[in-house]
Amino acid sequence: MIHRSARPWAFVLWLVACVFNAAAREPIAAPPQQQVRARDLGVPFEGTPGKLNAITDVPGVEVGTTTLISGEGRLEVGVGPVRTGVTAIIPRGHESLNDPVYAGVFSLNGNGEMTGTAWVEESGFLEGPIVITNTHSVGVARDAVIKWRVTSGGADPTGYWWSLPVVAETWDGWLNDINGFHVKPEDVFHALDSAHGGPVEEGSVGGGTGMICYEFKGGNGTSSRKVEIRANENTPASSYMLGVFVQANCGRRPNLTVAGVQVGKEIPGQVYKEDTGSIIIIVATDAPLLPNQLKRLAKRASLGLARTGSISGNGSGDLFLAFSTANPHVAAADQVTHSVQTIPNDLMDPLFAATVEATEEAIINALVDNHDMTGRDNHKVQALPHDRLREILAEHHVK
Repeated sequence: MIHRSARPWAFVLWLVACVFNAAAREPIAAPPQQQVRARDLGVPFEGTPGKLNAITDVPGVEVGTTTLISGEGRLEVGVGPVRTGVTAIIPRGHESLNDPVYAGVFSLNGNGEMTGTAWVEESGFLEGPIVITNTHSVGVARDAVIKWRVTSGGADPTGYWWSLPVVAETWDGWLNDINGFHVKPEDVFHALDSAHGGPVEEGSVGGGTGMICYEFKGGNGTSSRKVEIRANENTPASSYMLGVFVQANCGRRPNLTVAGVQVGKEIPGQVYKEDTGSIIIIVATDAPLLPNQLKRLAKRASLGLARTGSISGNGSGDLFLAFSTANPHVAAADQVTHSVQTIPNDLMDPLFAATVEATEEAIINALVDNHDMTGRDNHKVQALPHDRLREILAEHHVK
């Protein structure tokens, strides 16, 4: 199966792909579709989500995916089985590719890769899209992003096509032929070209296709929060949106915690003998924040991750990036100075809370909005069972 879209007409594309790719990539399952999210099961969360409860609630943010699924049975390197893909996030959308956003990065545990972050740290800007894929496809994805930008946009004001892309990864080698290098430049192009606003597919799609989280089927998840900030009780509140996207591939099953309940301990099963996963967390907001403030925001994603039970083990690459879509055009060198808006540090607590809350929910959504998967060498990973989750939460009087 080749599923290369996050759009509502994904099923049509899937059928077309099946016809044209039947010889090379025999379809083995229906395309993943957004079915059930954590709130649908009655899982309680703090805070008020946006309309979509997704990172795309932040105006301008677009998300696209390419999902690659083919083959079954014994691993044959270079042939399959294939369970992988690409996710692309464009901060200001296709219409503003050359307008950088203020950004900050944070590494909770560095056993992973997120390219381009040295320049994000140095400059305070994220220049271009974010792409997330599997560990051994970072190189091809990075190069593809540069080529895509060269072909889709003009040179910068100095006459150069210049790019240090942000490409991040988590490891899908338990289910995927990761050393077969099945992600190709055209797959990255498709994820970028198909990026759009609106609902975001979750679970086993895009870069999250072959991922495992708390030893259940993991992958992509998202959530958002409405944020109100006021200087004091006598001033009107200013309203902002904050969204989180995760590629969740971390944690041991006994540690999984949902709504404060150690759910994982009550559902037997094991995939790994140690914490060998990772998680990429992207935080977006339209609140006007400076790079150092966005780094503070990225750090708070750690607390949302901890709420779900992670200890950020030695083998886990836990890398986070936060960006703000406010303050457009402040990187332009067409004038000597720019006026910049920002929020005082003393008023940032609501944004910190929103980051923690949305990160927690995005991870649980990645687990809930998912399905069982069998991959290379018939490795099987169970999705978090909805009925059992409901039972456990009811037994602990969670409402």
